[in-house]
Amino acid sequence: MSTPAHEPRLKAAVVQVTPFEQNCTLIWDEATKRGAVIDPGGDVDRIEAAIAQVGMTVEKIVLTHGHLDHVGGAAELKKKLGVKIEGPHIVDKFLMENAEKQAASYGLTGIRNATSDRWMEEGETLTIGGHDFEIFHCQGHSPGSLVYVNRPNRFALVGDVIFRGSIGRTDFPYGDHDALINAIKTKLFPLGDDIAFICGHGPMGQFGMERQSNPFLV
Repeated sequence: MSTPAHEPRLKAAVVQVTPFEQNCTLIWDEATKRGAVIDPGGDVDRIEAAIAQVGMTVEKIVLTHGHLDHVGGAAELKKKLGVKIEGPHIVDKFLMENAEKQAASYGLTGIRNATSDRWMEEGETLTIGGHDFEIFHCQGHSPGSLVYVNRPNRFALVGDVIFRGSIGRTDFPYGDHDALINAIKTKLFPLGDDIAFICGHGPMGQFGMERQSNPFLV
């Protein structure tokens, strides 16, 4: 049976890394097997094993925001794979430059500072495996948090902006609860209830379900 031309061709797999159980996501085009690693926060050997298991060719590393559990393995993986790092917004640069120091305060090892080869902004386009993702700046959890949305596949990579049944914590000195809620309601929810998302921690979700039942958003 032939595959309909409109059938989504993006595939994804999640690798939990670091003691924070962060969802490092592998995403690739089913036909070409070319794709990206999203938020390699640490445990690089585990990420490399997953890459080999799915048989994908990594074209780039993509970061949703600058917290250590999302960026801590990016520099090491970049060196091993010979690819560039894209994202997040440049206002998270200070977080990425202090990942090692913050990790030490938690007693974590193997975390490295990171920088980006391409800081991104809302309105630009991120390409993964030939698929274009719109970029939305959703600050509040961190100043530079970005959400990446591929409308044809009805799919989003949301980092720690929103979770199933919750939202990203905003009790940091730079956190902004009102800004986070506003970004979710005015930028993400209008994209459609059927948009499925992979978040930085916990199970996948869907915008419609969160709009209707997330206690922080109803």
